[in-house]
Amino acid sequence: MSDYSTLAILAAFLFFYSAGASRLEKTIVNGALVFMGFGIVCGPLGLNILRLDPGAEGLRTLAEWTLALVLFSDAANANLGVLKPTLRLPERLLLIGLPLTIALGFGAGVLVLGGLTLLELAIVATMLAPTDAALGQAVVTNPAVPAKVRESLNVESGLNDGICVPVLFIFLAIATNKAGDEGMLGLASRLIVEEIGIGAVVGLAVASIASAILKRSISRGWVADSWLPIPVVALAMTCFATAQSLGGSGFIASFVGGLTFGAMVKDHKGQLLSAAESTGDTFSLLTWVAFGAAVVGHSIEHFSWRIVVYAVLSLTVVRMLPVFLVLTGTGLGTKSKLFMGWFGPRGLASIVFLIIVLGDDLPGAHIIAMTVVFTVMLSVVAHGLTANPLASAYGASVKDGSE
Repeated sequence: MSDYSTLAILAAFLFFYSAGASRLEKTIVNGALVFMGFGIVCGPLGLNILRLDPGAEGLRTLAEWTLALVLFSDAANANLGVLKPTLRLPERLLLIGLPLTIALGFGAGVLVLGGLTLLELAIVATMLAPTDAALGQAVVTNPAVPAKVRESLNVESGLNDGICVPVLFIFLAIATNKAGDEGMLGLASRLIVEEIGIGAVVGLAVASIASAILKRSISRGWVADSWLPIPVVALAMTCFATAQSLGGSGFIASFVGGLTFGAMVKDHKGQLLSAAESTGDTFSLLTWVAFGAAVVGHSIEHFSWRIVVYAVLSLTVVRMLPVFLVLTGTGLGTKSKLFMGWFGPRGLASIVFLIIVLGDDLPGAHIIAMTVVFTVMLSVVAHGLTANPLASAYGASVKDGSE
């Protein structure tokens, strides 16, 4: 099948989905579930009319750019006025909860998964630690859910994937013997400084300059209405690509850039972000199709009951126990801590990480791929189906004081 045939199928399905998206969003079925299902049906497990190579550079580029744009938009939309008084919640989730989640995921892998080295188990745990708030939009956008909970989950999902990037690269470098003369400690220190430091500086610098220029242009009427959607998409890509080219984390740069942009362009950000979010949603859905058609179809033969057990543990104990522990003493009740622990859906970041890992020659690559694939698939279904009803129920319980 030609590239044009593949493009025609994707474009046609995107059209028909968009024609009924508003109606579908009111149900318990989310877009990621629909598009992943479409990819599976049209991939090698089904009709085999979408033949996508999971190792293709184009697929990796699509996934990376999608994540960068989503991170930028999420960060720019963050309500910093609400977040500042409750900053300790995402701080605990990221600085304590995230390392605990990786450690617990590693321990679960040692007990359950077979055929992987200790480093490969650490890689799996790191790949599945980041959360994806896009799969739980009903949670982070539902006004019934307390603002501090929504913003904390949003910031956590925005930063945890960027933080996991240097950790993942460290494990990958050690697993593939790339430490060289500097040794493991030197390699780890360099990657952390480069990935996080360069990424944050680039995001802050690029977004600050661009935001100042954009504010001045808008105030003078130099930006036509038809061009308002373009600057945000272009700025997100600039932050990402610049940081990557300089050896930093483009994901950290995108999120920091989004925070900077949102703080500097307060009066116009709603108008500027609306179309950018639509572009990000489109890229996300196409990434989910590619995931269903390419990655799922090529990994299914390595499926086993051990992977099922690990996936269930990853979405429950591995995520929920650290969250419950680190939120103790914050004033949140049991329902709030369980709610925040459950809504740690795995999604885009794990897919991007998987595509990166598939480019390295790891002995357990196929088992790693199937573990991530099944965990993400289970998360898409479980979190997608429970987002609306649980958000409404939790919001009602908090409102009537039964927390």
